[in-house]
Amino acid sequence: MTPSLLHQILDYANRANPYPIYEELRKTPVHQEADGPYVVSTYYEIRSLLHDPRISSDARNLASTTHDPLAESAQEEESALPPGFLRLDPPEHDRLRRMTNRPFGPPHSPRRVDGMRQELHDIVSGLIDGIGDTGRIDLVDQFSYPFPVTVICRLLGVPREDEARFHTWADTIAASLDPDPDADPTERGKISHDARMQLGMYLAGLIEERRKNPKDDMLSELATAKGQDGPMTTMELLSTAALLLIAGHETTVNLITNGMLTLLRNPDILQRLRTDPRLAVPIVEELLRFEPPVQLVPQRTTVADIEIHGTTIPKGASLWLVLAAGNRDPQRFENPDRFDPDRQDIQHLGLGSGIHSCFGAPLARLEAQLALSELARRLENPRLLEDPPSYRQNAVLRGPRHLPIACDGIRP
Repeated sequence: MTPSLLHQILDYANRANPYPIYEELRKTPVHQEADGPYVVSTYYEIRSLLHDPRISSDARNLASTTHDPLAESAQEEESALPPGFLRLDPPEHDRLRRMTNRPFGPPHSPRRVDGMRQELHDIVSGLIDGIGDTGRIDLVDQFSYPFPVTVICRLLGVPREDEARFHTWADTIAASLDPDPDADPTERGKISHDARMQLGMYLAGLIEERRKNPKDDMLSELATAKGQDGPMTTMELLSTAALLLIAGHETTVNLITNGMLTLLRNPDILQRLRTDPRLAVPIVEELLRFEPPVQLVPQRTTVADIEIHGTTIPKGASLWLVLAAGNRDPQRFENPDRFDPDRQDIQHLGLGSGIHSCFGAPLARLEAQLALSELARRLENPRLLEDPPSYRQNAVLRGPRHLPIACDGIRP
């Protein structure tokens, strides 16, 4: 018996190349299996739903009769802290996102991200300098994981002497996002819960300290904000800081790793980037279309009946939006399975759209641009040692768990 399309998406055997499954999905733009979520896979329908106020991010709106295979893991993720604004609806979502954006981006902090450019470059340079043996480099462990975690630490204001502890908690929490069929779920849940509790207690202490002695960092500004929305509560601050930690590095790890993998599979484009670092901007945009770090948006819920593409999705239904399938929809993109940074029209879904579009998009773009351009410039004759590499278990945050490469040396 052939497994259902939904089970094929979640099946680790298809993680290295899920795109044939997405192509099959697009033949039925609104797909449902028995008592499961509705799965939408075509570009225009996904984009429309991302802007539809009848779609809720709050799991409390999900009908109890609907079975969603990812819902349980989401509840485990949030067991130690309340949901961040990513899992809330207006007006609560809008208030918290607005407050979080004040110290992060325009109009109140227009230079926050761009002002980090030199610091980001220094972190990238330091990681490349420290690679060591060029005969076997694990790009994930040695570069694309530590880079964004270090950045989010600096952005939030985690003292440098605490970054190692912060890295450990982040690694444990990130690992919990990957389903592991061979692990003891009880023990795995306890380890993840303990890491979240320790992170929460650490952040609570840091927040209290920043309230007394503010510094020039996001956590200080969030902890002392007295704008039109008033201050965040301690629990809101904790959930927001934890969201920024996870969302602020998990997607960027995948973007950088998927990016380098794609460039190594397209050596002509890698060579162009080596000689022209300005190409990093369109390369990253095409990567967000071609190999998005977030493949699908699960656990959305309809709060009213919605008719789309001839199918009525009932109120209380679970909804999955397969962004990666929409990004390769031939009705929207010419030659969608071709990686082409010269593509003139890249209005991709890689960072979402609507009110839940990626909060950290400006930072993620800059991190990936700097990372890929410096790797291209400094690694001499880089090459893959495994293709495909081993992937993470997670079907949502899809990316290699390890990316073994080799090169002939490191340029200064």
